[in-house]
Formats: sequence, C-alpha cells, structure tokens
Amino acid sequence: MTPASRPGLPVDDDIAAVEDGADVREMEGLSRTASGDPVPTARERARPLARLEDPVIGWTAAIAVTLLAFFLRVWKLGTPREFEFDETYYAKDAWSMLNHGYVREYVESANDRILDGRTTSGLWEQNPSMVVHPEAGKWMIALGEKAFGMDPFGWRIAAAVVGSLMVLVMCRLVRRLTGSTLLGCVAGLLLCLDGMHLVLSRLALLDIFLAFFLLCAAACLVLDRDWTRARLTTRPGGSWGPTLWFRPWLALAGVCFGLAIGTKWSAAYALAAFGVLVWLWNAGARRSIGVRLPALRSALLDGVPAFVHLVLVAFVVYVATWTGWLVHAHEYEQHLSSTQYTRFASATGECKKGDPVISYDESKRWPTATEPDASGPGEILQSLRSLWYYHHDVYVFHRYFLSCSTHVYQSDPGGWLVLQRPVGVNVENDIKPGSQGCDAPADSSCLREVLLIGTPAIWWGGALALVYAVFAWVLRRDWRYGFALVGALSMWLPWQLNDDRPIFLFYASAILPFTIIALTLALGAVLGSDRTPSARRTVGTILAGSYLVLVLLNFAWFWPIWTDGLLTRSEWLDRIWFRRWI
Repeated sequence: MTPASRPGLPVDDDIAAVEDGADVREMEGLSRTASGDPVPTARERARPLARLEDPVIGWTAAIAVTLLAFFLRVWKLGTPREFEFDETYYAKDAWSMLNHGYVREYVESANDRILDGRTTSGLWEQNPSMVVHPEAGKWMIALGEKAFGMDPFGWRIAAAVVGSLMVLVMCRLVRRLTGSTLLGCVAGLLLCLDGMHLVLSRLALLDIFLAFFLLCAAACLVLDRDWTRARLTTRPGGSWGPTLWFRPWLALAGVCFGLAIGTKWSAAYALAAFGVLVWLWNAGARRSIGVRLPALRSALLDGVPAFVHLVLVAFVVYVATWTGWLVHAHEYEQHLSSTQYTRFASATGECKKGDPVISYDESKRWPTATEPDASGPGEILQSLRSLWYYHHDVYVFHRYFLSCSTHVYQSDPGGWLVLQRPVGVNVENDIKPGSQGCDAPADSSCLREVLLIGTPAIWWGGALALVYAVFAWVLRRDWRYGFALVGALSMWLPWQLNDDRPIFLFYASAILPFTIIALTLALGAVLGSDRTPSARRTVGTILAGSYLVLVLLNFAWFWPIWTDGLLTRSEWLDRIWFRRWI
C-alpha cells in the first residue's frame, strides 16, 4: 500500500456522496489515488495514525524529552533573587489569594519584606486590589508558593512544571497527528529548546499557563476528532448519520478553554476559532460516510452538543476560577464599586500629558453596593452580579485607559514572528572585572541579563512553515496544517487588530505551540513519508537533521542571556544581533 493510501490518511475526506440510507461503513472508496490504489474506506481513515507505532516507545521517548525540558527550566530557578518584570504583580497576587482567598493591596515596602523573608505579617493593606487579569493562572502560581514558600523558587516552580508538561503534551499531540514517534519528539524538542518558552517557564507570569491550557484544549480537540470519526463509522444513523450527544474529549477541551480564558481573556478568540474548525471537521466526517448536505446537517446535529461541550462548559469553569473573588464579593462592593472605571462615561480618543481624555459620570456605582445583603441563593446571584460589574470595569480599563500608554519594550504584532522587539526582564550592568568572576578587560565590564526572546532558528523557520501551511491546507487539503494555522492566527490576528495599547512580544507565546506544529509537519514533509532507504529519504534526513543541529547550536549560544549568565560586554553584544534587541 502506498503512503497516499495508508489508513488514517491526513487529507480531508473526499469520497463521493452515495445514495441516502446506503450502508457505506464497509464500502471501499469510490475513487483511486494517483498511483491507482483504492482510496481507503471512511472506517480505515478514522483510525488514528499513532496506532502504527509502539506505544511504550512513544511514551518513553516523550517522557525523556520532558525530563530534559524540566532540568533546563529548574536549573538555578531561584536566581536572580528578586521580582523580575511583572512578577511583582502576579507572584504577590497569588500569595495574597493563598493567604486571604482574594487579592489585597500590599504595603509599599512589600517587595523588600518578602525578599528578606518576612512573608506572613505586615504585608497587606485592608482593601482589595483592582486586578485586571482573571485568577486561574495566579492560583497555579499559588500552588508553587504553597509547596515551596514565598521566595523566587516558590513563585516560579509552577511555571517550570507547566512549561515541562507542555513539552509532553506537544510530543503526544504531534505523534497523534503524524503517526510518528520521531516527529512527536522533534516537536517536543523544538518547544524544549525555544528561548521564549524557556524564560516564561522560569518566571511567575501568566502567559505560560495560557499557552499550556490552550495546547491542552487543542490536543483534546484532535482526540475528539478521532473519537468522533471512529463512532460515526461504526454506529447506524440513517441519512443524517449517528447522533453523538456526549463527547468526553470535547467536554475536556471545554474545561481547558475555560482555564485558558480564566488566565487571560485573549483565549476566547481561540475558543471561537476552534469552534468553527470543529464544525468543519464534523461536516467532513459526515460527508465521508455519505451524508448529503453535511455542513448544514452537521450544524444542526453537532452544533448544539458542541456548543454545550465547549462554550457552556468553558463558561462554568471560567466562573469557577473566580470562586475566591465571589466568596469575598462584599469586600469589592465596599471598596471598588465606584472606581474611575465604574464612573467612566466616554473617551475622546485624544491624549493629554500621556493620559487619555475621559469624561466621568460621578453618580455611577455598582447597584449591588447599595442593596441589602442577600442570603442563600440570592447571595450567590448578588455576588455573580457584582462579578459582572467588576468585569465591566476591567474591560473599560483595557479598552480606554491604556490607549495613551507607552512602554520601552512594547512591540508591533506584525513583527512578532521575526522577534522584532524582545523584552528585557532583568539586567545587572557594570559588573567590574574581578567581581563575580568577571574576566573582562580592565577598561570594560560584565553584565547579567534575562532577555525574553525566542530561539531565532525556531521562530524564523516557524514563520516560513506557517506560510507553507497555507499552501498545504488549501491545495493539498491536509487538515493538520489547517489545525496549526487556526491556532496560530487565532492568537495573533486579534492583537494585530487591537494594537493601540502597549503589547509585548511574549504574548506570542500562545502562538508558539501551533507554529512548532506547522514547523514539525513541514520537517516531516522534507523527510518524506516513505521510510524505505532512497536518495530522497537521505537528502530529507540530512536537511531536517541539519536544521535540528542549527537549532541546538542557536539554543546553546543564547543560553546565557536567557538564564542570567555572566557575560563580558563584547560577549553580550555578540548575541544582540539587531539594535532593536537592546
């Protein structure tokens, strides 16, 4: 059997429709491949490609890559011993949530007190803090602080664990997509060796948790695709095909999407995009078993269950991530029910001295702040209403109060894939020769830096792979490239269309997993699907292997500026390839 006619062919279904009511589940395809072999039946193509390889080897290899990733991420995790970049918000928010159930304002000297080891008293004011991101990611950080304490290692360990688990999920997902343990491990290794992913896995920021939950959701969708197709080809269902009311992997995807949105709202775009893709997958599956008008019938038959599994489940999970807030809603009603965001009336779009020109309605206040306290179910409803008003205020903050802000590290989303403007997370300048092991010349100095930038060989190659993915999806009808494109575009285009506020390169960390999927699929195409020895296979192996060696060398070269390594100024400049990287 030729590679084009292997069971589990990743090309979209193209069997011609058959008469309504005909039993097509055991039929051979009604067309032939370019080499003359019969197109596999729908049942054969519904079988996952991953079944073709040894599962023990698949798991062992994936776990080995994951352990390598964990070692790289946990190495000297507690240094530098300070709050790096936005850790000053998220690490402290998590600690307050752990101790009080909600985020309270900190005293002005809180950072120094915490770094001195005074972590349990004299840190907090009485008022709740106006936080502008949901709480799921901060609860993840709090788990690390609970286990290891309120110090740099404690507030970073959760990110290191989650970043490593992302590598495991990537290995398994790409193995399922390609049927190749080798390509699965290549994808995991690429994620392991990316600098942006490495740095975010060593910081108490929210973006690594966002990327993790999105990747898990995407993996669940691929599992649901296989699960659904297997059952559509084995269950009777008349001219419309079988009805699948409960789809466990789709429900789990909804849970993951809820956690992703509960980390950052931007994940809602991915939920919407993948929801459309799931509908297209379902329509293709029904077409493969002979259903007429599959797009319409899938919208009717699969649309409602998919909406419940994805959107409603995600909504319930999202609200549940705010449990601590809801339990303490009275604190917010008392102190934050009439902030400048609540009293916002309109914005002119103009800036004055760096601030937006805004008019206010001084009479505005949350209605729940002046209502008598309810009890029982009424109290729950009252707290949920307060949470809604709080969300309105947070939206107003993001939409209108940042439009005149600037930041030295802000970047244009159009340049993210080429690493146009990285973020300097931490820097220690002017380390004198002889100090801290600095071996710079007497008239120079050393420095330490943590630069939040991806591995150029991965990102630049990934950008080309995404371009190729358009061709592969549209012309070759390979659904796997479409999957990667939808994931990448859903987390890039919204920022491109809303770039009137300071946004940063590391927001692209949510794009990275799907870029690596496209890159790995492209490497698989370079290798070729025929594993028998041939000149074509040899050339493909040399090209793909050379690229991986280049990635490894690139990673090793940039390692010091990702991990606060000591460099002379000339060594540092050797790694700063462009002026915009300074």
